Amino acid sequence: MQLHSQNSPFTKEQADLLNLLLPTLTTEQKIWISGYLAASQTEVSPSSNEGTEPTVHSAPSVDQKIKEVTILFGSQTGNGQNLAEEYAPKLENNGFQVKVSSMNDFKTKDLKNIQNLLIIVSTHGEGDPPDNALSFFEFLHGRKAPKLNDVNYSVLALGDTSYEFFCQTGKDIDHRLEELGGNRLYPRVDCDVDFSEDATEWIEGILSGLSETLEESPIGVPSSTVSPTSEGNQSSYSRTNPFKAEVLENINLNGRGSNKETRHLELSLEGSGLTFEPGDSLGIYPENDHLLVDLLIEETSWDPNASIQVNKQGDVQTLREALISHFEITVLTKPLLEKAAQLSSKDELKALLETGKEDELRSYLTGRDLLDLIRDHGPWKADEVEFTSILRKIPPRLYSIASSYQANPDEVHLTIGALRYDSYGRERKGVCSVQCAERLQPGDTVPIFIQRNQNFKLPTNEETPIIMVGPGTGVAPFRSFIEEREELDISGKSWLFFGEQHFVTDFFYQIEWQRWIEEGILTNLDVAFSRDQEQKIYVQHRMLEKSKELYEWLEAGAVVYVCGDETHMAHDVHSTLHSILQTEGGLSSDQAEAYLADLQQQKRYQRDVY
Repeated sequence: MQLHSQNSPFTKEQADLLNLLLPTLTTEQKIWISGYLAASQTEVSPSSNEGTEPTVHSAPSVDQKIKEVTILFGSQTGNGQNLAEEYAPKLENNGFQVKVSSMNDFKTKDLKNIQNLLIIVSTHGEGDPPDNALSFFEFLHGRKAPKLNDVNYSVLALGDTSYEFFCQTGKDIDHRLEELGGNRLYPRVDCDVDFSEDATEWIEGILSGLSETLEESPIGVPSSTVSPTSEGNQSSYSRTNPFKAEVLENINLNGRGSNKETRHLELSLEGSGLTFEPGDSLGIYPENDHLLVDLLIEETSWDPNASIQVNKQGDVQTLREALISHFEITVLTKPLLEKAAQLSSKDELKALLETGKEDELRSYLTGRDLLDLIRDHGPWKADEVEFTSILRKIPPRLYSIASSYQANPDEVHLTIGALRYDSYGRERKGVCSVQCAERLQPGDTVPIFIQRNQNFKLPTNEETPIIMVGPGTGVAPFRSFIEEREELDISGKSWLFFGEQHFVTDFFYQIEWQRWIEEGILTNLDVAFSRDQEQKIYVQHRMLEKSKELYEWLEAGAVVYVCGDETHMAHDVHSTLHSILQTEGGLSSDQAEAYLADLQQQKRYQRDVY
């Protein structure tokens, strides 16, 4: 189409320039320009007379077709929610109306009316949905799920390849949406712990797919229903641009003779602009143990100064630097073994990956690291460049924040248990926890970012009672909770259940808890020290001892928080709550489970478990 004609508003020179430009633009570029022009078509002209109202000139209305996109997220630690809120503005800038909701808050009756559905969901535990996705997941797989023939959809699945059921929730939802007749807008993308690049590729594919469905007519910039993000996201520092925080204090919380080493770490946030709320987490990008790296290089006879490309942007480090700060070397995964099998001179690794040997494979992956793999299945048909290309990036470690921003605005505190154990004749060390315990000194810096977690938050009503269950390092967020309530002079009732091995050596923050009890800031404190008597006592036993009062708190609207180990502790606490509801409330087993499910739906049963 030629723009210069008898009725054209353009000069010949303008029309010639536009006729040269337009054929070169992509659909996305045309949409962006359309939105930009539509947003700037209203202008105020200067008045020729003082004291009169300015005249507003509006562009003629056009037939605008604005598409709607709904983003539903299911997230345990906050990654899924953060991505949903990051992608909403990108979609808006391309002319879409965007609605963002957690799966827990979404009205399932509206599912069949959605035009474009984007799912961002993590997998928790052994292939399970995160807590705030359970109700949606069950509805989707139930008999009441509607046909979705008019729904376009795509799934971004978040997971960890070190787990057997990698991205299982995302896979299940993707398959179910297809079964219900949905039209796949863009193929599902399964993300490992280092998800940034894959997630970016997914949203760009979504934008391309959606843009192709738009009519090439001017599109205005619509409003959004995205909830405002917290102040923490206003800082220039983030997961992809971490802040180098100075270590202020690094203290061992355990007394002499303890079987454990638990560090209280205080980091400076001064100058970062980072803020946080109780319940949020802090991400640390750790370094691998330098001694383990040197053992790897010695075992392979690789050149420690060889140049290694560490990302798609082409950044280069020496091999030793890359193994210390970039690549994961302490965890083996099935995808890694599948790639390594192609580089091994032996057939044993390929045989281990054969169908039917899942138990044998699972056993090999547990408790071994990259050094074991190199020793067990060499010699290798690859140099350092080729071999490191199959390694994944070392993931950040997330720790519940143990301090209140209101009380300590320029600091953030963490409670970190050092992980050490023996396996296959060698001592093993937790990458980040032992770095903090052995190598991080006051004055050092460590790269960090704030991980918001909207699934673990204090109630908005200050009078709502709270019940906190946090054995071991799981007590960290509850120190943040109580410190915040003290700072803001919140008087609602609070009850802490804390457990560890020994009262004398392992009572973390004992003086603080006792002071808060004396001052009435903490209402109840029940402790369980499992090794101080012949028969082991855990937090769930203390809960059962107080079952009548605990049930009364639940009936009075209390919110229950559980933080710590999921496999054993969180499971046992859930079973204990179930038992208390049966005993004190006279409920059947099914009714008790429904009661707990309802608490989760109301956000009165929140878990930060790992």
